[in-house]
Amino acid sequence: MNKVVEAEFFPRNSGDQWHQAHLSAGSQIKQTRRILIVDNDPDSTHLVKILLEKTGNYVVLEENDADGAHQSARNFRPDAILMDIMMPKTDGGEVAAQIQADPDLQRTPIIFLTALVTKAEAKTGLRIQGHPFLAKPVSIPELINAIERHLPVRTTSHVLSQRRDHGTPLR
Repeated sequence: MNKVVEAEFFPRNSGDQWHQAHLSAGSQIKQTRRILIVDNDPDSTHLVKILLEKTGNYVVLEENDADGAHQSARNFRPDAILMDIMMPKTDGGEVAAQIQADPDLQRTPIIFLTALVTKAEAKTGLRIQGHPFLAKPVSIPELINAIERHLPVRTTSHVLSQRRDHGTPLR
């Protein structure tokens, strides 16, 4: 499948001039985004995982133990984190603080999912510890809109540097 994507975006035998000309134009490649969902309810995380991945735009990792969330984020390197607030032992606010204190993860957007607020309160634009939040139960279109609003924009130059960093050959 990578070869199809490469053929679509990077013609064979194309020189650096082609890449530079197109990269400088700020073009974007649609790619899957990595989402970490942290909630102690495995049924909830699995349902969200299935529904997000079905769109074809996301790869989702489920974490059902708040104590393991920071390490999962370090290993998975998500583009965004969906976090429940009320969890046993460690709440989502504490996990968010750990992630924000990590220099490698501090720019990762965190969106809280909580049953502690109403849908009307969630629409006011208030934030919890500086993070946006959605009221549970969350509709998938509403969740996707929130994810897309908070994801950093990626350009082809970012994709190219990721491929070079991971040793994927550019053709």
